[in-house]
Amino acid sequence: MFEFLAHSANIKGQQHQLKEHLLSVARLARDFAKNLGAPCPGYYAGLWHDLGKFHPEFQAYLRGEGGRRGPNHSSAGTLLAAKFFEPLAFLIAGHHGGLPDLEELKARLKDKVQLERYKTALQNALQVIPSLEPEQALEKQIPSFLQSNTPDAFSRLELFLRLLFSCLVDADYLDTEKHFDPQITGLRQTKTSIADLWTIFAADQDKLIAKSQGPLNQIRREIYEHCCRAATLTPGFFSLTVPTGGGKTRSGMAFALLHALHYQKDRIIVAIPYTSIIEQTADVYRNIFGDTNVLEHHSAVAPPPDPENLTPGELWARLASENWDAGIIVTTTVQLFESLFSDRSSSCRKLHNLANSVVILDEVQTLPVHLLEPVLDVLQQLVRFYGVTAVLCSATQPALEDGPFFRGLPNVREIIPEPQKYFAMLKRVNYRLPSGNEKWSWEEVAGAMRRSPQALAVVNTKQDALALLDALDDPGTLHLSTLLCGAHRRKVLQEVRRRLSSGRPCRLVATQVVEAGVDLDFPLVLRAIGPLDRIVQAAGRCNREGKLQEGRVIIFNPGEGRLPPGSYKTGTEIAATMLVNAKAVDLHDPGLYRAYFQRLYQSCTLDVKGIQASRSGLNYPEVAQKFRMIEQRVVPVIVNYRENPGDRKVEDLIIAIRQRGANRQIMRLLQPYIVNINAYKINSLQKEGVIQELTPGLYEWLGGYDEVRGVVTAARDPEELVF
Repeated sequence: MFEFLAHSANIKGQQHQLKEHLLSVARLARDFAKNLGAPCPGYYAGLWHDLGKFHPEFQAYLRGEGGRRGPNHSSAGTLLAAKFFEPLAFLIAGHHGGLPDLEELKARLKDKVQLERYKTALQNALQVIPSLEPEQALEKQIPSFLQSNTPDAFSRLELFLRLLFSCLVDADYLDTEKHFDPQITGLRQTKTSIADLWTIFAADQDKLIAKSQGPLNQIRREIYEHCCRAATLTPGFFSLTVPTGGGKTRSGMAFALLHALHYQKDRIIVAIPYTSIIEQTADVYRNIFGDTNVLEHHSAVAPPPDPENLTPGELWARLASENWDAGIIVTTTVQLFESLFSDRSSSCRKLHNLANSVVILDEVQTLPVHLLEPVLDVLQQLVRFYGVTAVLCSATQPALEDGPFFRGLPNVREIIPEPQKYFAMLKRVNYRLPSGNEKWSWEEVAGAMRRSPQALAVVNTKQDALALLDALDDPGTLHLSTLLCGAHRRKVLQEVRRRLSSGRPCRLVATQVVEAGVDLDFPLVLRAIGPLDRIVQAAGRCNREGKLQEGRVIIFNPGEGRLPPGSYKTGTEIAATMLVNAKAVDLHDPGLYRAYFQRLYQSCTLDVKGIQASRSGLNYPEVAQKFRMIEQRVVPVIVNYRENPGDRKVEDLIIAIRQRGANRQIMRLLQPYIVNINAYKINSLQKEGVIQELTPGLYEWLGGYDEVRGVVTAARDPEELVF
């Protein structure tokens, strides 16, 4: 019989038989889909995905007798899937190019040319694989929650198909990799078991307890013990409400590991909103578990020093980031949720490994309000249908539970009994609230900063930060905002810590980039009135280590200040209303934040772009295009920031781009020297000669760059220019 090939020969000259590939992918996809309750649909998605390769034209292409690009090979399987279980057609049609929309899929199913090709390919396939067609109806092999006619039936189907798509894509990638690069397949490590991870963690915790004394560590131990006791509670939604300094990072992991051990969960996924926190958190976990047990996966991960000669740990991290086949994953909230709403195979590949896991959402109050409805819908489906336990962590816990005015999450249980007790015990600051219609000029804010040798002021916009710097008129003042590239911000933070630790004068003007996870400890913090949770985040930079009897946090209403639009502005207005009666407001009471978020969610549209409607219409490309956690479209622009005198790192990378183009490695090396410019301003900036394009979509900044202020924008509003 004629030998049908799946792929061209590998480096050893070995052919990849199509029958072998289809059966192998089918078995892998079946195993991956068990956690979705759909092993049988997973099997047939794998078996049918490359049926078009049975066509003589595709075989001619693989043998070098065709053109440079192989003919369409997904339609045959798509058409067969439509015959037996139409939803599977989405997966097979999109296993290379991405999940299609329903109308596009219908058009493909009516394509007469593809119907003829399909018949030829299927005749050949049936000769090679007689068991190609299922004996039982596939619609009876899907989970029961998809078979009920509920109002959210299409939303359920939309997520199910994306997760099943993940099973198919990962299986296809893995089997293809096994053919072309079996050495790499052999290097994919079997992940450390949850039981072994707990053993490592418990031993480290015992060491920490042995050397940690004092009242603060006693509070942390109590919180830790509450987390351990709660771990046997039934899987579902949990909140972990812990004040700053309460040891949330370790205690949350203790709950997750013990819960995973008790209920045989497969992995722990920690999603964090800011890279400033994620790097710190990943370092904490690596110090406990070791480098090859913690996958840190986000865009700002530092590239390996020698990409051509990866260490075993570096290679493991690269491979594990493709499909999240690791015991502990630390990622960004953006990476997690944009993957959950993506249509691309590379982004979706890891999603099946979310099933039967524990997901920790750190700083959960930062979930974007304008996307909250689709985010919460996906979360409740993951928990209800796919064995996920979700832990919502925050010192300012939002009101995400179901309520009379809000369709939220069902049965969210608090891990810490009476969390308000620990907020009172860990009280470190005294708040001064604005009185009446009191407004401060930037000069008054500057005066308050001058009266303290060490002070941090956090304002709402970059324009406000520059105005306050002007009012201070002090060359020793430091500044943090996105006008500075990442490398510059890191250097400023190092200098801030050096001055604070040595008791030297240190005044810092910052935007919200300093508020979450940045480990600073000022005796005085001034915060322009903003959303209530942001105010408390800023207060977390005051007396952080508890060295003072009480730090001071001054909340002021800037007379000339500006506000970002949308939910930020709405949140600021709600906070201002709540803070009017200073005697009745206790910013140390976690219940205050639930009341604040209840009002915020009732005041905002929680699905601004109509994502839920696009999901119900099974329009995967439209869903992916609409779901952007960072709304503003930006373009990366390289600034020539020199970390040290004579440093030529950026110049050398720019030269390399001009000579060879921008590959992935160069872009990773450039990441610390990039600012994000509003895409709508690019043309006018080019005409002014302040930027130039190095390669499509990547620019170099030719304008001014100041050692304190960063990107110099002349008469332009920095808020509109730099994201």
